[in-house]
Amino acid sequence: MPDVTLAGLSILVVEDERLLCKQITAHLEKLDADVTAANTVETAKRFLANLDFDLVLLDVNLPDGRGTDLLKEHMFPANTGVIVMTAEGAISGAVEAMRLGALDYLVKPFDPAQLPLVVGRAQRNKRSARLEEHRQRDTTDKEFFFGKSLADLEGHLQKIIAADHRVQDRLPPVLIQGETGTGKTTIARRLHRQGPRASQPLVEVNCSTLPDTLAESELFGHERGAFTDARAARMGLFEAANGGALFLDELPSLSPAMQAKVLTAIEDRKIRRLGGTRELPVDVRIIAATNRDLKQLVAEGKFRQDLFHRLDLFRLHIPPLRERGDDILKLAETLLTRLRERHHLPRKLIS
Repeated sequence: MPDVTLAGLSILVVEDERLLCKQITAHLEKLDADVTAANTVETAKRFLANLDFDLVLLDVNLPDGRGTDLLKEHMFPANTGVIVMTAEGAISGAVEAMRLGALDYLVKPFDPAQLPLVVGRAQRNKRSARLEEHRQRDTTDKEFFFGKSLADLEGHLQKIIAADHRVQDRLPPVLIQGETGTGKTTIARRLHRQGPRASQPLVEVNCSTLPDTLAESELFGHERGAFTDARAARMGLFEAANGGALFLDELPSLSPAMQAKVLTAIEDRKIRRLGGTRELPVDVRIIAATNRDLKQLVAEGKFRQDLFHRLDLFRLHIPPLRERGDDILKLAETLLTRLRERHHLPRKLIS
C-alpha cells in the first residue's frame, strides 16, 4: 500500500459491477476517503442532489443509462471533479466524457492501486481549472495591458483572431516569443478565448516539466502494456485538445525526436499512441511559446528547422517591461485601479 492518504476527500463511486464497486470502495476507504457507492444513474442523481462530493468515479455504461448523461445534464457542481471508467474497447465513451468536462478516465479492468495516482492527478487538474476559471471571470479582456508600446502586438493579435474566424476549420499554428514573465500564457488564452474554438478545450502543458521518458506518453497517450506501468490505455494531450487548442509552453525543451513527432502531428493531423498501431485523427490548433530565440537555437542545431518554419506562420513577440518605458507609469496606474476595484479599497489608500 503506497504511503498516500485521501483523508477528508468525499468520493462518489458510480459502478454497477458489484465486485468492482466493492474493490474500489474498499481501496479508497483504506486511504481514509469518505466513500458513497451507487449502481445506477438514478441513484447517483439522488446522491448528487443531496450530498456534496469532491470527486466522482463514474462508469460510462450503467443499467439505466449512460454516465455521460450526468455530465450532459450538468449534474455535477463546479467544485466536483469527475473521473470516468470504461471497458477496454469503448474508449469513445471516455473521449465523449472528457469533452463534456471529465478530468480523467480509467480503462477497466484496472488495478485499484492506480486510484491514488489518478485521484491525485484529477485533484490537481481541478484546482488548476478552478484557478483559471476565477482568473477569467475576474479579468475578462483586461488581464493584459497593451499600452502604446504594444500597439503593434495588439494589432497583430487581432488580425490573427479575425483570420481565425474567417477560416474556422484548420487554424494555423501561432508562435509566441518573450522572456519569462512577459505574459505569453495570458496571450495564448486570450487568442483562444476570442477565437472560433472558444467553446472547445485549451489544453496547456509546460514542456520543460516533461521528462524525456514520459513526454511521448503525455503528449500522444499510450496503450495498455506499452511499458511496465501502463496497466491501462490513456489518451494524451493531443487527444484531450481535439477540436480545441494545445498550448505548448517552452517547446524547445522537447528532445529533437519529440519535436519530430510534434511536427508530424501538426502536418498529418494524426497521432499514434505509444505502443499502438492505429492512427488517430486529431484537429488541434497549436500555440507554441518560448523564452528563447528559436532562430538562434536552429542555427545551433538545438531546434528543428522544419518545425520552426511550420510554427513561424504567425509570430507574436512580447517585449519585456524594460523595453516599454512609455507604458510603465500608465501600467502602474492601471494596476492600482484594478487592485482598488477588486478589493473595494478607498481611492485615497492608493492615491
